Amino acid sequence: MASVRTEDFGLSSSSKPLPDGKLSEAEFLAWCDEGGQAEWVDGQVIVAAPPTSGESDLMAFLLCLLSLYVEDRNLGEVFGAPLTARLSPRCRRVPDVMFVANERLPSLQPTHLEGPPDLAIEIVSRDSVERDWREKFYDYQAAGVHEYWIVDPAHQRLEAHQLVDGKYRRVEHEQGRIASAAINGFHLREEWLWRTELPRVRDALEEIETAG
Repeated sequence: MASVRTEDFGLSSSSKPLPDGKLSEAEFLAWCDEGGQAEWVDGQVIVAAPPTSGESDLMAFLLCLLSLYVEDRNLGEVFGAPLTARLSPRCRRVPDVMFVANERLPSLQPTHLEGPPDLAIEIVSRDSVERDWREKFYDYQAAGVHEYWIVDPAHQRLEAHQLVDGKYRRVEHEQGRIASAAINGFHLREEWLWRTELPRVRDALEEIETAG
């Protein structure tokens, strides 16, 4: 798969200096102009490091795969960073990839999603290990994100969690695949993600459709 520039996803690092101390939500929005890769949690501003080329390729693969699958079935819409999910009045997160089902699309604003997406995917980078595995796990759980998938390239690890009675429950792999409850019929084969060259999206789609 061809390399994708970080600029294609709005992930370029900002030249703005990080603010000192905590910001109100209004101050944060004025600082970041409702764009970029910045997140805001309990008044603190969090700016992610630009992804590596491998992380960008994974992001592009997942974004394209999910987008085509969802579009073909008219299930909703798929978005990539830097679209923000305003999870609560104290928390704005920027999932690497998120799926919003049709019934939730009225909550989509010009610059952010008001409330939780149905599925959030994070690709763990060198600076986001604690953030993706722990902090976002609890933020997404508390906000009611139905599914949270964590892709960790450094450790070749994929975990999916589904919300059950307000708590995340880990989804077991079946024959090397993880199936989604949020996106009907969709599954992801873990070995696709760790190849030196990612599979063609259409080949992956064909396998998903055949297995279904």
